[in-house]
Amino acid sequence: MSGEERINTVESVDIEISVVIGKTQMPIHHLLRMGRGAVIELDSNENDEVEILANDFPVARGQVIVQGKRIQVEITSLIRRPEVDRHFIGRPIDEN
Repeated sequence: MSGEERINTVESVDIEISVVIGKTQMPIHHLLRMGRGAVIELDSNENDEVEILANDFPVARGQVIVQGKRIQVEITSLIRRPEVDRHFIGRPIDEN
């Protein structure tokens, strides 16, 4: 496979990106009673770092930036996988 074919293959992969701005716990009966416009209080404030997930796996941390009507997330740091994970990625399993 040529380098260009590899790039085209990678570019066609879909990844779901999520940004976690906070968390909370509540009883299910409270959730079921919520309607349009309900407010859920989170355990964070506007200056806290957010967690960025790729396919539900943490990959980075960031900061929320609001400019007018636009909300953006600036990546401030990457979350590195442990050395053990990186050591085995792409290597065949030795069955001996």
